[in-house]
Amino acid sequence: MNAEFEQIISFHGHSCPGITIGYRMAKAAMNFLSDSRAKDEEIVAIVENDACGVDAVQCLTGCTFGKGNLIFKDYGKQVYTFYSRNTGKGVRVVYKGGNIPKSVRENRQEIINWLLSADEKDIIDIKEVVIKEPESARMYPTVKCEFCGELVMETRTEQIDGKYACIPCAQR
Repeated sequence: MNAEFEQIISFHGHSCPGITIGYRMAKAAMNFLSDSRAKDEEIVAIVENDACGVDAVQCLTGCTFGKGNLIFKDYGKQVYTFYSRNTGKGVRVVYKGGNIPKSVRENRQEIINWLLSADEKDIIDIKEVVIKEPESARMYPTVKCEFCGELVMETRTEQIDGKYACIPCAQR
């Protein structure tokens, strides 16, 4: 295994087929975009699941929730779209699944080894896409929920009798 993949394992906490798939998908996208890991918001990742592979996306691309350049769409698909603000290029990467040889399907480490060594075309479909440039991350004011006293982003509040209410308090 290479040092880059070892770093992803360390970030995720263990080796598994999911981070291996995410690694191959993110690596292919970064090669396609001819870009390097985002220090700020140069790369944007739109992920369509919240599974293990997203940890590989974060580690390899530098796209994170905290920087605002990781966008989660809860579609349950092993699909990631990446956009480079440097070039204006977008790429959609789709995990094919189902191509893992029967001879390795019963052994987790053999699946991982196969995923790391297989031809890219056997694992993913990758194609350039045109997407509208995602908005840059924005900072919003913080206010105090007047019901529980916790701080909350103002855009995530509701007004109840003229008072700020965080979402959990508003749903009570």
